[in-house]
Amino acid sequence: MDREYLCPTKTTSCFLKLDVIIESPLRIFNIELGITDINDNAPHFRRDRVELDVSESATPGERFSLPNGVDPDVGINTIKTYKLSVSKHFTIEIQTGSDGTQYVDLVLTKSLDREENAVHNLVLTAVDGGVPVRSGTANIIVRVQDTNDNPPRFDKQTYTINMTENSPMGTLVMKLNATDLDEGPNSEIVYSFTLYTSEKTQDVFTLNPNTGEITVKGTIDYEDMKLYELHIEARDKGTHPLLGQCKVVVHVTDMNDNYPEITIQSVKNTVEENIPVGSVIALVGISDRDTGDNGNVSLSINQPMHFILNKSSERPLHYKLIVSEPLDRESVPEYDITLIVSDAGTPPLTDNETITVHLLDVNDNAPQFPQSFYTIRVMENNAPGALLSSLTAFDPDLHENQYLVYFILEKEIANTSMSMLFSINPENGNLYALKTFDYEIEKEFLFHIEARDSGSPPLSSNVTVHIIIVDQNDNAPVIVSPWRAHGSVVEEKIPRSTDKGSLVAKVIALDTDSVHNSRITYQFLQVTDATLFSLDQYNGEIRTMRMFSYRDPRHQRLVVVAKDNGEPALSATVTIKLSTVETVVKAYSDMTEVPLEYDIFSDLNLYLVIGLGSVSFLLLITILVTIVLKCQKPKPSKAAPPCRNSVISERNSTIADSTLVSNDAYWYSLFLAETRKGKLVVRQPVPKGSRYIVSSLPRGTGLTDTSDSAASTLQVGAQCSRISIFIMYCINIR
Repeated sequence: MDREYLCPTKTTSCFLKLDVIIESPLRIFNIELGITDINDNAPHFRRDRVELDVSESATPGERFSLPNGVDPDVGINTIKTYKLSVSKHFTIEIQTGSDGTQYVDLVLTKSLDREENAVHNLVLTAVDGGVPVRSGTANIIVRVQDTNDNPPRFDKQTYTINMTENSPMGTLVMKLNATDLDEGPNSEIVYSFTLYTSEKTQDVFTLNPNTGEITVKGTIDYEDMKLYELHIEARDKGTHPLLGQCKVVVHVTDMNDNYPEITIQSVKNTVEENIPVGSVIALVGISDRDTGDNGNVSLSINQPMHFILNKSSERPLHYKLIVSEPLDRESVPEYDITLIVSDAGTPPLTDNETITVHLLDVNDNAPQFPQSFYTIRVMENNAPGALLSSLTAFDPDLHENQYLVYFILEKEIANTSMSMLFSINPENGNLYALKTFDYEIEKEFLFHIEARDSGSPPLSSNVTVHIIIVDQNDNAPVIVSPWRAHGSVVEEKIPRSTDKGSLVAKVIALDTDSVHNSRITYQFLQVTDATLFSLDQYNGEIRTMRMFSYRDPRHQRLVVVAKDNGEPALSATVTIKLSTVETVVKAYSDMTEVPLEYDIFSDLNLYLVIGLGSVSFLLLITILVTIVLKCQKPKPSKAAPPCRNSVISERNSTIADSTLVSNDAYWYSLFLAETRKGKLVVRQPVPKGSRYIVSSLPRGTGLTDTSDSAASTLQVGAQCSRISIFIMYCINIR
């Protein structure tokens, strides 16, 4: 039987009531069975682990309640006493309540020190009074709660550090490590400068409050301060914080860290370009805060210029910047003079300063034209007031020294002033023509234009201008042979027995334009029978291509056009009506001279005779002059090539039958219309049915001479012929 089960209440006596029934005779007996307790249960605690938090600041005698033990036995078998494991800081006290229950208190007998022993492990034992004795235990864990009773401590009271000046910002000086034996917030340390640390020192160094790292945040300058003292405190975060202090002494090591300095004491930033050599531009002083070699400084110019430095003999470390060479604003308008100062340290330090000198302009440059000679081509028939060219001069000076005025230097040509022919804009040099030019009258002009600046005194220069009038194809060819009155049709008669290749007629046209525009070619515009006649496109000769047949019409109509080489081309036409006759006409070679009758000397014929006489006279004079000149000059070893204006007979044919190869020959051929056997035949109407009037010109005039003299003579004669022919042409027009 288990008394603790049968009697759960903790009482001293325990009775078990039984009802006993006897059946015969029926009787009921009440029996009470008393159960005596034995020590069959050991004491135990409801919690076998008890944790207590005790502050280390607790005073001795302070009590802490502990849980009671439990023993289901009763009487002497129940818990009799409690025991505590050995401890120099704790003991237990047992108290009995009014109901006999025992209570256990843990009593602090000695002050606690968490830094010495943070946890105390105790064992509480409950012992009963049975035989044998039984007991039960509980673990008592006392955790000592920290109290901020330990201040932070540094390893040293004074730290000494050597630092090089100009150490970069962020450089670590040292890391402080203060310790605090407390725990939790009581051991968390914050670092800071004390009031003994100067503001200047705090501007150079910074202190991390959490890590205690001292770093550079400013410039360490040996010349400014050679030693820094940093007073630092470490404070914990307790409710009543405690602190510790130390001192950090930083010794600064000297370096060549001071750059030399330049002081511009006086300067002329603007001078005239003609400033004399040796003039002072600036006064310069130099200095260095260092000493010894580090403070030994010198001054120089960064590159060769028109300036030099002279060291002052009166004041050391002072220089004069002077002009060493003539200055020219047009070459260099301003100078950036860089002065370099350097010390003798290791490594050397340098500094520089730039002085800008602006040059003022002086009128020392005359205007200049891009060219010394201008050739301007002007097309004839130009509009009056047309712009010919812009003659702009350049003057490198400035302002009024650069303002140019243009004008034409006065000059007269054929009693005509240049200012009547040309005009120039005085401001921009634009040259204009004041009249319309005609190439056939005026071919060129030569004059000067001057450009003058507005400086004081003014400077000028001039340029030669050559105006060349360029020919235009503005003159149409004029047919002078065969002659016709007022553009009428020319009528000619030829024998039907004319041989193949015979000269029928010769068309001669003149053009007063230049050589290029006056080159004339001849073409058939209309021809009755293209197989009968041929036309030389260069000399205008019309010849028979075959003999006439009885089938050929008696009347042939030829329309010849003379066209020049201009662009666009101009032309003139002549109509020739040829009539074939059966009457036998003597060949040109058998013609004899026929005396001129009185009616030949009409007005027109009289002018022709006068013109021919003038030409012959001029030709004779030219031959004589040429002969005299040839006699005075040595005869060349080799004949010169023929002149372009010479007429050379390549065979013993007549002059009229030969092809003239130059334009000048065309002029002369006006008088050589038809020739036979060295005689000049001038075709004129003769009364009384006569066919031709023939006048002769001897071949001895030199027309067939192939020598150089003959060529030169013919050239000069041809030039003279132009004048006479032009006169006769005007007479014909009239």
